[in-house]
Amino acid sequence: MDTQSLQAFLAVAENASFSLAANQLHLTQPAVSKRIATLEKQLECKLFDRIGKHVHLTEAGNALLPEARQILLDIRKAQRRINDLRGSVSGRLTMGISHHIGLHRLPPILREYSRRYPEVQLDIDFMDSEQAHKRILHGEMDLAVITLSPSQEDQLQFIRVWEDTLTVAVAHDHPLAATPVVTARMLSEYTAIPPGLNTYTGQIIKQLFDDQGLEMDIGMSTNYLETIKVMVSIGLGWSILPLTLVDDTVTALQLQDLKLSRSLGCVHHRRRSLSNAAEAFIELLPTP
Repeated sequence: MDTQSLQAFLAVAENASFSLAANQLHLTQPAVSKRIATLEKQLECKLFDRIGKHVHLTEAGNALLPEARQILLDIRKAQRRINDLRGSVSGRLTMGISHHIGLHRLPPILREYSRRYPEVQLDIDFMDSEQAHKRILHGEMDLAVITLSPSQEDQLQFIRVWEDTLTVAVAHDHPLAATPVVTARMLSEYTAIPPGLNTYTGQIIKQLFDDQGLEMDIGMSTNYLETIKVMVSIGLGWSILPLTLVDDTVTALQLQDLKLSRSLGCVHHRRRSLSNAAEAFIELLPTP
């Protein structure tokens, strides 16, 4: 077995899709299929059942899944230890970064990091915070810089870097635009465009309404905050957005007697030893 085949196996298993696995690995779908076929031939067993467009692990695939994760984790540990013996900041640093943080928080930090440590190969995946959190939990990446989960597992180390204030945003001609202070009950009477309610930010907004026994009239939902801002600006509904994202295209409103925020920061697995490259990156993050 080679590591590339195991990486392809993990990607297909976790995405339940050959095409999504190919996107994650930056490969073509036939290349992923070839790696899986090679692995199945080596193991002399079938790892996936392909029924129409659906992909399911076989019994053998389920047995291989935790072993494959551990094998790849052990190999990465060995690589980091060898690099660290040299005492230099080099090697490969794998990171998951949320789209919003990648656009609005990290560019100057990444620029400075690349300037200081040119021998580090940055392997960055831009993804939803929830997906990055899951991959850190499985030990598949060194670090993630994301919206931090409201429920924080003991096996993960969370480093809060930014506190992101959230505010209500509406179009300039929205019926509530002239009301600087609003309540959740007032918002419930109008169409909402929240982030996906399965996201950490969406959960904060949902909790606000659940606590008051209210329902949101959801017109549409997307995980991309920049897209939501555009939809709000053209009058398709209200949303709750990071204050750093609000500009003159929308009107910001204050929630009565309530301040909403979310924590942004860095997360890594406690059992996955940090390389010199990872520690150097964490040191560059601003102190809250």
